[in-house]
Amino acid sequence: MIEVDGALGEGGGQLLRMAVALGAVRNLPVRIVHIRASRPNPGLAAQHVAAVRAVAELCGGTVEGLKVGSSEVEFRPGPIVSRNLAVEVGTAGSTTLVLQACLPVAAVAPGTVRLRVTGGTDVPWSPPVDYFARVFLPLLRRIGGHVELEVRRRGYYPRGGGVIEAVIEPTRAWEAIRFDEVAKISRVRGIAHVSNLPEDIPKRMKHAALRRLHGIPDVKIEERVYRGDEAIGQGGALVLAAEDDTILGSTSLAERGKSSERVGEEAAANLRDELDSRVSLDVHAADQLIPYLAQSRAPSRFIVREVSRHLKTMMTILPRFLPVAIHAEPHGKLWSVSTEPTG
Repeated sequence: MIEVDGALGEGGGQLLRMAVALGAVRNLPVRIVHIRASRPNPGLAAQHVAAVRAVAELCGGTVEGLKVGSSEVEFRPGPIVSRNLAVEVGTAGSTTLVLQACLPVAAVAPGTVRLRVTGGTDVPWSPPVDYFARVFLPLLRRIGGHVELEVRRRGYYPRGGGVIEAVIEPTRAWEAIRFDEVAKISRVRGIAHVSNLPEDIPKRMKHAALRRLHGIPDVKIEERVYRGDEAIGQGGALVLAAEDDTILGSTSLAERGKSSERVGEEAAANLRDELDSRVSLDVHAADQLIPYLAQSRAPSRFIVREVSRHLKTMMTILPRFLPVAIHAEPHGKLWSVSTEPTG
């Protein structure tokens, strides 16, 4: 049994989710201790319970200690199956983080897996669903993933109630990526949306972002306002994706007391930082994509602005489960990250 210290590195839910997912993929029992020990509210939250339970249901596994507040769980996987699965987070916990745990497992199922997840679609400390759909999933498809995602309803803090549905087809082999030169970017696409809020807010977000992105020749940002059955509660976000050789993403959530203009400027400024640095993956995509690159039979290499705590955590945990060596080396003011199969 592999034992994982849940306080390692970033010490949050990502470590738990990936340890359980990799345990299922590799058919290895896992014990995770000291879960989120350094957090203000340590132990499992509702979204972590939902994610681990979903992984267990995808592989007929058993989990001991799976309850809110628990600081230790023991996971024993079974054979991964193809099935339809509904996951209720029960709060505004992130639907995309539940998917983050399920996708590596569903991708190696013998057939199609359909997931319906209810919770928060655009909430703090997690990828907004549009980033997941417009940045992460297109990158995943480029290396062999087969995932389609549909947003049935938006849901925000504190009520949740959003619904997303994903269809995952099997991936027989993960491909590598190799960025030895600067990735070319030719266009920026985005979405500015709000739910149950004034209709002028997306337009103000959009125009603030366009001002900051001045000089990029091909920028298009759509505006959306959701009402009625399309959303539970009030909220919004701006998600941007710079596209061509790669995809670089940036996000900003609408919050009480945060002006529409600040939302737009924040998302655009973050994207500008990635573009001006001339990287091949943005800071957030790097740690989300590397678990799949680590399963490729070929080496990968990409450039990032910084090695985030989340990425450092993945670099530490992945070789515990997979035959891979992962290195990060200075590349001027940037970092070059590489994965190398070892078996």
